[in-house]
Amino acid sequence: MMGFALVTGPCVGCGRIFCYSPTKVPSVRVNGSREPICAGCVASANPQRIANGLEPILIVPGAYDADDESEL
Repeated sequence: MMGFALVTGPCVGCGRIFCYSPTKVPSVRVNGSREPICAGCVASANPQRIANGLEPILIVPGAYDADDESEL
């Protein structure tokens, strides 16, 4: 039997509920803890991050897909 893991929760940027990989989703630190951020907010935030001399937030392949149980 095979299993998959997919997390559903709010985006730290916009508050919308979205699904993501628990091991690959991009996140930002808020009050000391890492919080997930959706692809739309990453796209909105990256130009300002770059303008401020920060590295852009990268979205790795599979960040918004389910993880196979072997990846957990």
